[in-house]
Amino acid sequence: QLQLVESGGGLVQPGGSLTLSCTATGFALDTYLIGWFRQAPGRQREGISCLNGGDGSVHYADSIKGRFTIPRDSAQNTVYLILNSATRQDPAISYCAASAWCGAVSRVLAISGRCVMTGLYSTWGRGIRVTVST
Repeated sequence: QLQLVESGGGLVQPGGSLTLSCTATGFALDTYLIGWFRQAPGRQREGISCLNGGDGSVHYADSIKGRFTIPRDSAQNTVYLILNSATRQDPAISYCAASAWCGAVSRVLAISGRCVMTGLYSTWGRGIRVTVST
């Protein structure tokens, strides 16, 4: 059974940092396109970043570019979302997801930025809350 579990959410102060983890069971993250999404209260789910497991291509949405990074640890079968310089626009439920697209297609999706479309992803974590407050 393919499963993704997010962890590491919680409270971060404005300007602070927080690391979210997305750990997979039942499959190897290195063979999938992995996306991070967030949904703020009253807003639609937003794709913020993706990582193509095959070649490491990464895309960041403009809303978080320069502040977030998406490293991975293949040995732990985990992809991270490191949130830096937290702002009051960052509170949300954050989700990781895996897409079955692979190879040249997933690489193009990552490079082009089209990887942030929710419809590409078939396996989702349950989500984890990020709160920004003093």
